[in-house]
Order: sequence, then C-alpha cells, then structure tokens
Amino acid sequence: MAHFLTYLLLSFLIIYDSLGLSQSNQFCDAGVGYPESTCGFSSSSSSKLLIKGGTVLNAHQQEVADVYVEDGIIVAVKPNIKVDEDVTLLDATGKYVMPGGIDPHTHLAMEFMGTETIDDFFSGQAAALAGGTTMHIDFVIPVNGSLVAGFEAYKKKAKKSCMNYGFHMAITKWDESVSREMEIMVKEKGINSFKFFMAYKGSLMISDELLLQGLERCKSLGALAMVHAENGDAVFEGQKRMIDLGITGPEGHALSRPPVLEGEATARAIRLAKFVNTPLYVVHVMSIDAMEEIARARKSGQKVIGEPVVSGLVLNDSGLWDPDFVTAAKYVMSPPIRESGHDKALQAALSTGVLQLVGTDHCTFNSTQKAFGIDDFRKIPNGVNGIEERMHLVWDTMVESGQISVTDFVRITSTE
Repeated sequence: MAHFLTYLLLSFLIIYDSLGLSQSNQFCDAGVGYPESTCGFSSSSSSKLLIKGGTVLNAHQQEVADVYVEDGIIVAVKPNIKVDEDVTLLDATGKYVMPGGIDPHTHLAMEFMGTETIDDFFSGQAAALAGGTTMHIDFVIPVNGSLVAGFEAYKKKAKKSCMNYGFHMAITKWDESVSREMEIMVKEKGINSFKFFMAYKGSLMISDELLLQGLERCKSLGALAMVHAENGDAVFEGQKRMIDLGITGPEGHALSRPPVLEGEATARAIRLAKFVNTPLYVVHVMSIDAMEEIARARKSGQKVIGEPVVSGLVLNDSGLWDPDFVTAAKYVMSPPIRESGHDKALQAALSTGVLQLVGTDHCTFNSTQKAFGIDDFRKIPNGVNGIEERMHLVWDTMVESGQISVTDFVRITSTE
C-alpha cells in the first residue's frame, strides 16, 4: 500500500507543501491573494513534513497511518512514524488524508462562440486548488485545424499555471495532415486522447465518415478516442423549430436538444467504435438515454468509459426555466442539464460502476458574455462551472448519502 500511496498522494502533498513559497510567488506575480509585504520572501521552515494520525485513503483501502514527506516527496506511509525535531507536524487525527482530485474535463482560456472563457489557466487552477483538485486535463482546440499550432497556442496559455495539468486534443476536421499530426501528438507531445464532436454543426462537428477515420487512427496509435455525443444535424433542426415557434429564451436550448438525441449519438459512436474495435470515452454523460447505451455496451464486454459531470449529477433543468434571463443563461451547457430524474439515475450508475469517473466540463462565461444570446438562445455561450465545486459536491451527494464509500470517492475523483 505504501508504494501505491506514494504515487497517488504525491500530487496533493507536493502542492500542499510548496504553496507557501513557489506557489505564493506565482500568486504575487498575478497580483492577487498575497499582500506585497509577503511577496518574494524566502521560507526558513523545514522541508520535512509529517502528517500524523489521519485516516489515509486510496482507491482500495483505508488505514490510520502517518505520512512522512521530505522535499516534496513521500518517503513513508505507516503507523507511528518516528522523526527528529526539525519537522513540520500536521495533526490529522479524525480527518481523511487522500489524493488531490484530478478533473479530466476542463476548458480554460478556450475561444468559443465568439468569445473566450472567463477562467484562464491561473484563475481556473486557483479555483481548483481551493476545492481540493490538484490536477486537470484541458482540451487543446486546433488552430485552423492544425493540431501542432493548437498545441503551441495552449502551451502559451498555460504559462501562468499554478498546478499540474495535462492535455487532450480536439479534432475538428480530417485530412492527411491531421492524421500525421496525431502521431506527433502521441509520440512527441505526450497527448494520447482525442475528442471528436458529433455536435456544433458548422463549427466543431465532424461527419460519421470522418469519425470512422479518426477512430481507426486512434486505434493504430494506441490512443483513446473521446466523443461529445449529440446528433448535431437533429439539434440544428431542433433549434430552428424552437425559433419558428417563438421560443428564444434559455429554455429553448434544452427543448432543442432532448435526451433522445444524446442517446442516439452515444449509441452510434459506440457501434462505430465496436466496428473499428477500439476503446471509446464518452464525455459529459447527461441523460438516462446515453447512460443506458453505455451500460448495454459494457455488459456486452465492449470497452466504453462513461464520464458524468458534476452539474449533471446534482442539478436539474429547472434553472433553465427561470424567468430572469441572467439566471437561466447560467445553466446553458451542452448536452443540456436534464429534467429531474436523470440526475438520480446518473448517481446510481456512478455508484454501480456503469459510469467510471466524474469531470466538470468547466467552461465559464460571465453574464455579459451569456447576454450575447438574450434574443436567441443559440448565441448563448455554452458552459458552466465546477472545477472548484466538484470534490465537495461529489462527497456531499455520493458519500454522505451512502451511495459510495470513501475509497470509491478517491477512485472516481482521482484514481480513474
């Protein structure tokens, strides 16, 4: 267990132990969080840390133990560790000591729908750290279809980072250059997961023909294919139908893209992945319809990973019907937050292993940006928050209710 915990706890403890100096300087440089009198100071505190008497968790077991750290590296996890006097002591009696969270689905500093998400790599990560998440995986959006150009652009965006991060890569078109660049991403840049949009017709959406080619390329590279599963053609028709009926407010967003369209696209992606014989990761599973397709595939032995997001687990669509536009627009995301009942079903699927881990799809816009669509819901930038709230909402919703154990909590928020 000690070796496994060393691997899992490392992210949490390095950041916790180093925040006083290296992280604080980054906050100082950004001009927030620390008074000028403390910026640039050098710490004389010990580089040794002992977390004493807590209940140490990983995804498989728990035990009361001490965690001893030197220079940001865990060197021992066992009961009653004896150390010398030059050690910073933290009494964790009665508390859980667990890995920091890993959010597998975020969009920081993303250019989308004529604007850019309000959280960049500093403010978004600062929020994550405040909520107990110590790493996230963001989606690189190609520049004019180029994966390499997109990767370089996101490297620049991430220079203000204050915690660990990784990248997925979106695929927004398909040709031989994209196929070649996928190999560069996998073999040289450390990116081995690629997202295909089955929605957002006219911008990010790709056809079934291109999805098939992308799935085949992922298989040949040993990479993981991911899908945003909604029927983009039907959504486009649904949006026109709502506008023709005079429904222009945020409620039209949900009405134009019902659960059946998420279920249909999920089923189609799963079957195409089975045809190609490659694993599939379905992002932001928001409906019973999509969840049941994943359950059916997994029961048959197909390798399909289902990712609910915290907004889908804890909210229903009532907010979209609020008469105040500013309030209702906050809830606009895709796929939409569903009517009551879908949330409970997704919780049950997560507790029984039908769905495997929890992301956020953190993609935040302020009220001024959301107001782009005040007369037409199709122009409301899609996205909600969650990177800070995920850990405690999953705990409150799933652990406190008895649906999952504390070790399951570590599994679905970090290990998986």
